[in-house]
Amino acid sequence: MSVERESVIVGGGTVGAARPVDLLVDAHVHTGFAAGRDAIGVVVSAADRAGLTAITFADQAGPETTWLQAYADAVRRASRRTELTLRVAAEIEIVQPDGWLAFPADLGQLEAVSVAMSRLPLPDGPVGPRDIRALLGTGELTPEQVAEQAVTAMIHAVERASRYAPTQLARPLSLLTQVGLDDCVITAELVDALATACRSTGTSVEISEAWRSPSPRIVALLRDAGVSLLAASDARYAVEVGRWQYLRRI
Repeated sequence: MSVERESVIVGGGTVGAARPVDLLVDAHVHTGFAAGRDAIGVVVSAADRAGLTAITFADQAGPETTWLQAYADAVRRASRRTELTLRVAAEIEIVQPDGWLAFPADLGQLEAVSVAMSRLPLPDGPVGPRDIRALLGTGELTPEQVAEQAVTAMIHAVERASRYAPTQLARPLSLLTQVGLDDCVITAELVDALATACRSTGTSVEISEAWRSPSPRIVALLRDAGVSLLAASDARYAVEVGRWQYLRRI
């Protein structure tokens, strides 16, 4: 099936060349294997109806995951029944300040790793949004410390993950939004450090439709720093695949 290429120019900065984000490629979708609700074939059919040309399956996986082989096999069977390009990936969580990730036992089935941070990795262990807010309330953490520790862990994580597979950074800094921190706590210097790590490791940054992350300001800074940006629905339901509102708006 022939489709017309659709893309948007994201960001509003003036430094560097604008890089289009391909809206016919969804770089992060979920299935019933983990956080999603629908079978792989249902997701593929929805992507076809949305006019996409490619999707990346990025279900959440960790050390206890036992289904990666079946998952990869199911995606590859589906690829024989569609003209869409299907890629096998997994969303893997950052769990330590040095960027260590909760890797599954076998990465051999993966064509890409989507690095995620849903909890802030501290020396005593990862801390979720509620506990971060409590630490901010008592003064044990400052907004600037949360931002710096989050970005530092992401930098280390993409450096680690990129040794094993092509790497994507999922919904970056959405954790800070959940905690209630203003976007300005992420300084241009922090974004530049993250951009440098992404460029040096070949890491792409996902713009998440579901999480509305990163913010338009961060997107513009990353774009102007020459970071590759991907459209990612982060869809839990097949009907959400390849449906863009936030991406078009920014």
